[in-house]
Amino acid sequence: MEAAPRELFLNPGVFLPADGGRWRPVTAAGTDPAERARIAYRDQSLTTQLDGHLTADQADALVTGSPTSSSPTSLTVMSMIESLEVAGGHQVLETGTGTGYSSALMCHRPGEDDVTTIVVDPEVAARADSALEAAGFETWTVTGDGLLGHPRRAPYDRVIATCAVRRIPYAWIRRTRPGGLVLATAGGSWQYGTGLAKVTVGEDGTAEGRIIGRSSFMRARSQAALPVSGDLSARTAYADSERQTRVPPAELNEWMPAFLARLTAPGAQFVQATTPEGTQLRYVFDSERESFAQFTAQGDGWTVRQGGPVALWDTIEQALIAWRNAGSPDISAVRPHITDSSRTYWVEDSPSLRWEHRLT
Repeated sequence: MEAAPRELFLNPGVFLPADGGRWRPVTAAGTDPAERARIAYRDQSLTTQLDGHLTADQADALVTGSPTSSSPTSLTVMSMIESLEVAGGHQVLETGTGTGYSSALMCHRPGEDDVTTIVVDPEVAARADSALEAAGFETWTVTGDGLLGHPRRAPYDRVIATCAVRRIPYAWIRRTRPGGLVLATAGGSWQYGTGLAKVTVGEDGTAEGRIIGRSSFMRARSQAALPVSGDLSARTAYADSERQTRVPPAELNEWMPAFLARLTAPGAQFVQATTPEGTQLRYVFDSERESFAQFTAQGDGWTVRQGGPVALWDTIEQALIAWRNAGSPDISAVRPHITDSSRTYWVEDSPSLRWEHRLT
C-alpha cells in the first residue's frame, strides 16, 4: 500500500454521495493534499465515473447518474489479493481495471511484467495506465472484453475479477493452468446477495471451490442489468395464481436469502416500490422467462400474485424454507463447480439445496 498510494489513482477526481441521490464532484486539482488523502483512505468505495462517460472534472455542481467505474477500498482489494495467494513468478490476469489501484497492488508481489489487467472502456484504460505510470508501474493494460480474458498472455496462474459477474466465464477457467486459482464476485441481477467465489482449476478443465464470503462489486458492464421500467401495474395485470406467502419478500433484502434467490432465479430482479397511498409493493421480474411475482402487504403478512410460465416465488420460497430447515447455513457453505457447459452450486450437507445452471 505504501508503494501504491491510492490518491494517485483518483485522477481526475471522484463523486461523493449527496442529498437526493445526487453526486458531488471532488476534483484532484481543486482539493488540498490533506483532504485528498482523507477521501482516498476512507473505508468506502469511491465512484470515479457516471453513466459511462462523466468524470468529476466535467461537473461543477451536484449531478445525478449511475456509477459505471469506481475504486474499491484498500481493505477490500488487499483482502482479495491475500485470498488469491499471489506469489512471485505467477502470471496474473485482472478483469476490471478501474482506476488501476488494484493492479498496482498486485504488481508489488509478482512484478509488473507478470500482471495483465483488462477493461472494456478505453477512457478508463487510459486513465488507469497514466496513474500506473505515475506510481512507477508499467504493467499490461488492455482494452477489451474482460469476460473473454486475454488469450495472448495465457496461461495464467491467477485470475481475479474486480467487478461482479452473473457467472464465472469458462474462458477464465480454460486459460488458467491446472492448479491455478480464479477469484471473482458471482451474482445475478440482484442488488445484494453476491458471493466471492474462489475455485481451483483441475487437470480435466473443470474448476471447483467455495464461496469464501460476501462481496459487492459493480457488475461487468456487458452484464449490467437494465432497470425494470414502465407501468409495473400493467406488467403484472394478468396473474395465474394468488396466495399468502410463507416467507416475507422483505427477506430478499438480507444477504444470504438474496444469494439463494439469485441461484434459484438467476435472471430475475427484485424491485421495491410504494404507491402514492403508501401501500408497499414488492416485485420479482424475470424477463427472460416472461414471469413475475407481485407482493402486496396485507396486515402482518403478504399476498403474492404470480404470472407467466414459471411460478417464480414458489421456487424461491421453497429454497428459502429448505435453507431455514437446514439451520440457515452461511454463504461460506456454498460450493461451486464449473464446466464448459454448466455451473453447479450446492450447500454442504444439504442435499435439497442444489442448483445446476446449464448453458444453452
